[in-house]
Amino acid sequence: MKILLFLFTLLFSSVAFSQNVTNLNEAKLKDDIKNILVKKLDSDTNSTSFIIWIKKSVKSHKHETHSELIYVLEGDGIMTVNGSRFILSPGDYFRIPKNTFHSLEVKSKSPMKVLSIQTPEFLGKDRVFEEDTSK
Repeated sequence: MKILLFLFTLLFSSVAFSQNVTNLNEAKLKDDIKNILVKKLDSDTNSTSFIIWIKKSVKSHKHETHSELIYVLEGDGIMTVNGSRFILSPGDYFRIPKNTFHSLEVKSKSPMKVLSIQTPEFLGKDRVFEEDTSK
């Protein structure tokens, strides 16, 4: 009886939970962008996921209360993290710890496309641009 109850619970709990599936290869730019386009994929209290297209650059900034995980899907660029520079290409993954300044300069002809996962949930309130810290 306990096994039957367990299977019944498992079956109905999995039906009640719906998962959105996004094919990141199919996420395409539909229009030309000036510099940055951000598309939120999903969010909860633990994390927020975005696809971000960058045509030119991202100004140096940090996030005071969360970390950012980046996976490069398309394009090439030079990332600067706390003054250290490195080249990014499709397939590269890295983590930016909270309170760490970072910036990006795109080097490819087409925009860079990255998956950005920010933990915990990104509410848009903790981004500090480097030039703002001198005030």
